[in-house]
Amino acid sequence: MTRGKMHLVLVSSLVPAANPASGFDIANRAVLDGLRALGHRVSVIGFLQPGRTQASDCEVHLLGELEVTNAKVGTLQKLKWLANAFLNRTSVSSGKMLTVSASRIQAILDGLAPFDGLVLNSVQLPAAFAQVFRPYPSIYVAHNVEADSAFENAERASGTFERFLFRREAQYLERYEQQLAQNAVAVWTFAEADRFGFGRAVSDRAFVLPLVTSWDAPPAAADDAHELKQDLGLIGTWSWRPNRLGLDWFLAEVVPHLPEDMSIAVAGQMDGVPVVSHPGVRFVGRVPDARTFVTESAVIPLISRGGTGVQLKSIETFELGMPCVATQASLRGIEQVPGNCAASDDPAEFARLLVEKATKARAGDRQRLDGSAFHRAQKVRLMRVMRNVLASLGPSVAAESPSVPPELKVHEGRRS
Repeated sequence: MTRGKMHLVLVSSLVPAANPASGFDIANRAVLDGLRALGHRVSVIGFLQPGRTQASDCEVHLLGELEVTNAKVGTLQKLKWLANAFLNRTSVSSGKMLTVSASRIQAILDGLAPFDGLVLNSVQLPAAFAQVFRPYPSIYVAHNVEADSAFENAERASGTFERFLFRREAQYLERYEQQLAQNAVAVWTFAEADRFGFGRAVSDRAFVLPLVTSWDAPPAAADDAHELKQDLGLIGTWSWRPNRLGLDWFLAEVVPHLPEDMSIAVAGQMDGVPVVSHPGVRFVGRVPDARTFVTESAVIPLISRGGTGVQLKSIETFELGMPCVATQASLRGIEQVPGNCAASDDPAEFARLLVEKATKARAGDRQRLDGSAFHRAQKVRLMRVMRNVLASLGPSVAAESPSVPPELKVHEGRRS
């Protein structure tokens, strides 16, 4: 049992958004909502993406606006990020955070004290200012094993320089993730395999945190609530490399096995539209409502091929009760797979299962399930894990800052 109401500080590169869009946003919000549902006060420190609105129902201490998505900036900004990372001898992802000083973050923490501990949400901001956060008791939230994803990207890189950049990023991330995990009271991951991504010594205090895409269950929908507009619907942030690898696999390996009269809509942001010969493939870009797009599709292909962590599109599909065909990587972190989800990593078999389910939908059998049971079970497990782990945090941090060596207090990084 936890010691009654606690005060926790959630440190995140991006603060929770009013309307979560990306997988990071959704996971960020689930962590916040879970902590608050247990009755704890949560103060949030982080940046806000331009054009986004911060969640109005949480206590936010904003570091400013910051765009962090590569696909949303031009070549000049990408070169500045790269130069800043080399200048500060850090990863590109943490180098982006160095628009504020360590002393400013320390001042915010001093103002928030007393608190019981930090919840360090992913590697970017916690690694950028590790000297500030290290003295406090913390829980590290590992969305993925970021170093593993970066090493995968290096292996698939198209040129020598790109391979060098990915390997450099991976080496920094590996060191940062190990340090954050080893210093933490506990580690929360979103997939079982990731528990072992930071060393055996850490795995004993690493726990899988089940996720939901929204705290309230999606409204139940009748089979005929939305008219079908496509046989297959895929949606994601395709500008993120692990997602794009899955899409490229699907288009190159699976689509050639599909009949030409099958309609396939691909929604979401991407860098460069692939050339596809199948006449039924349409790239529709951003859609006004992701859930409506999903429910207007007969079948959802879940096509992850690499990376680590949980696939939030899989969770959303299950919450909506949609029929789907999934790769094994798409089912990471899912304890109970719904009965209307088939799985295969073989392209021809994957295509056959899609055709089978789409044919049933065309004949009037939508194969939808009630996703509320899945959503409810995820929430129960999420809160159980949080409750058990929070019991291990120490007593409240006093209003005075922990003892930090002077050389760390004054180091604020060189900012370009």
